[in-house]
Amino acid sequence: MTPLDIALCYESVLPSRGGAETYLGDLSRRLAADGHAVHLYACRWDAAALPASMRFHTLEVPRGPRFLRPWRFGRACEAALKLAAHDVTVGFDKTWGQDVLYPQGGLHAASREHNLRKFRGPVARQIAAWGKRFDPASRSFARLERKQYLTDPRPLIVVNSDMVARHFAHYYGVGPESLSVVRSAIDPHRFVAPDRAERRTAERRAWGLTDDTPTGLFVAMNYRLKGLAPLVRAAAAVPPEVRFKIAVVGHPKFDKYRRLAESLGVADRLIFLGFRADPKDAYFAADFLVHPTFYDPCSLVALEALACGLPVLTTQYNGAAELLTVPDNGLVVNDPHDAAELGGALARMADADYLRPASGAARRAAGAWTFEQHYAALLGVFDDVRAAKRRAR
Repeated sequence: MTPLDIALCYESVLPSRGGAETYLGDLSRRLAADGHAVHLYACRWDAAALPASMRFHTLEVPRGPRFLRPWRFGRACEAALKLAAHDVTVGFDKTWGQDVLYPQGGLHAASREHNLRKFRGPVARQIAAWGKRFDPASRSFARLERKQYLTDPRPLIVVNSDMVARHFAHYYGVGPESLSVVRSAIDPHRFVAPDRAERRTAERRAWGLTDDTPTGLFVAMNYRLKGLAPLVRAAAAVPPEVRFKIAVVGHPKFDKYRRLAESLGVADRLIFLGFRADPKDAYFAADFLVHPTFYDPCSLVALEALACGLPVLTTQYNGAAELLTVPDNGLVVNDPHDAAELGGALARMADADYLRPASGAARRAAGAWTFEQHYAALLGVFDDVRAAKRRAR
């Protein structure tokens, strides 16, 4: 393939923060290694975590209310790209006007509806729904999303799961002719370590664990949306004779959830570790991942877990569930608030007779859909866009 000139647009690219920003680091390094010219249009970035050949374009966006920042960034992108001539322009998240839009965070419309599920009762959900109607950020993002996908010229949309493709059809009537499903992937080289066994032992020793204690890992910054409170309640629903621990990695503020665990009598089952810039050793130390999310288009933590040989316990609201073969390499629950259902899945995960074969199946699942396959599929989309633009000249 003739090298491409590619512009990537994302407000902040600090790969240590995880999620889409880590993915952008992986993708840009792979593109640069293949000799493609990679440009980044952003407000801030960590150059040390990005390829040396990347060309940076600073977008000055004035600070202000949260609901106005995406509009300001989108307009800055639009203006800057008009002065350039790239083969392909790609927008991630709340931008418009690019050739390709790749909403790794899914649709705001779907996220808004799924966010209501994190409230346990119908009354709380109804109150939250009414609040969203008057929330300026929610109203602004909904309007921006319609601008992204429903104004001409229409972009080519890349989605990372069938679940998100269904959301596009449901909320905006966007059919498969305007969509390409390219499932998410992570760079598995980030989890290669010749001393993994030693690091696992050292990490578990720091947690106060023996090697034979079945240990789950929960990784998230948004504890509420990713289901930490339901997980704590589910831990209380597991019979006391079932041995297991859950290590919690993510946001440094977790006192509310520790107090919940204490009130339910399961403080000894949870280990709150707070923020980790690199959670690699936590993956090495764990035996399975538990991710009872209320909304994830295709969670990268699930892919990272599979790459480390960890079976995944997640929910039907996670597009990454499509990559699992249940129950061989993971389990999927319907409702995170159902403590009996989630607790039963936890107990099964903690069973050594389940974990041993499930770990090998998890590694095989990671090998069935690799970052190289993802990269090749995405590059095919980019090449098609370049060809279409040349034909239109």
